[in-house]
Amino acid sequence: MTPNEQETARISDIIRKYCKNKYIDDGRKKKLYVVGIRAGDVHDELNYKNRYPAICAALGSNKFEEECQIKRIAIIGPINGVNTLFVYTL
Repeated sequence: MTPNEQETARISDIIRKYCKNKYIDDGRKKKLYVVGIRAGDVHDELNYKNRYPAICAALGSNKFEEECQIKRIAIIGPINGVNTLFVYTL
């Protein structure tokens, strides 16, 4: 794995872990059935610069669904954009 690929993998791990803790686990505590995660919110919360594609790739991955034991039911909005909304059932 090249250094650039390692950095990308590390960022994806950070994004998935953050979203699991903040959105998925919190949604389960609140007994929600559906959770939406907006790429722009995650981007701002993690203080990233120009990382929308990385956020969208992490949230759109099968790995995220498997790690969180969730199912993605929709992606709303532009691909890799600030307003891309990922919707999951818990």
